[in-house]
Amino acid sequence: MARLAILAGQGALPQQIAAAHPDALFVHFEGIEVARPANQTLSASYERFGEMFDGLQRAGVAEVVFAGGLARPALNPANFDAKMIQLAPGFMAAMQGGDDGLLRAVIAAFENEGFAVRGAHELVSGLTAQPGLLAGPDPTEIDLKDAARARAILAALGPLDVGQGAVVADGQALGVETAQGTDAMLRFVAETPEKLRHRARGVLVKAPKPGQDLRIDMPAIGPTTIAAAIHAGLAGVFIAANEVLLIDRDETLQAADEAGLFLLAEAR
Repeated sequence: MARLAILAGQGALPQQIAAAHPDALFVHFEGIEVARPANQTLSASYERFGEMFDGLQRAGVAEVVFAGGLARPALNPANFDAKMIQLAPGFMAAMQGGDDGLLRAVIAAFENEGFAVRGAHELVSGLTAQPGLLAGPDPTEIDLKDAARARAILAALGPLDVGQGAVVADGQALGVETAQGTDAMLRFVAETPEKLRHRARGVLVKAPKPGQDLRIDMPAIGPTTIAAAIHAGLAGVFIAANEVLLIDRDETLQAADEAGLFLLAEAR
């Protein structure tokens, strides 16, 4: 069986994959604080891709998975190795097209070195959800209309590489996810004056952008998302079935159930 490497970002997902694949190589990047599991580890730098590729090859790695939050790093060209000098112009050009363009360029760099890029959902069962109500009460007709409005907003913004999430209450857009992430958006929604919400609670919709490569940067929710949605006063959360990661699934569903907040996976 091909050996896997976990390219670890922040959050619980890298550890979940490591627990399911104890023989995987756990790659941690300079400047990113992550909990390291019992797996064999490799230290890497975004500035030295050649060094990382060499380390992966020496460890017998044939497949890689990107897991957890990875912010754009601050790079010092003086520290680039030869491979990064070769890759940097393409990465910089891709950055001008937004995160999706950059991520596609990163995937291509790994594939060109002979590594197969896997999605986290392919490696751990139960990370995504089949269509249906996962927790809490059934959504109301108002909730369903708000979700339809939120999906329309995300579909319109998707070609601009903006938004994996939106909040709508009584047809009014209260927030759209940007580079700051879902939790930041929900904190902003929580601060919205009541008069702008028309006494409606509102819903969060999480879904991939159109054409997004789900092997990397798949939308995700977890217990902190549910806590933030509760704090924002929302009635519930809609996610795209089979296309949104459920981090700490049992804890996430329990938190929604206990709060009376619905969590519904919708087929797209």
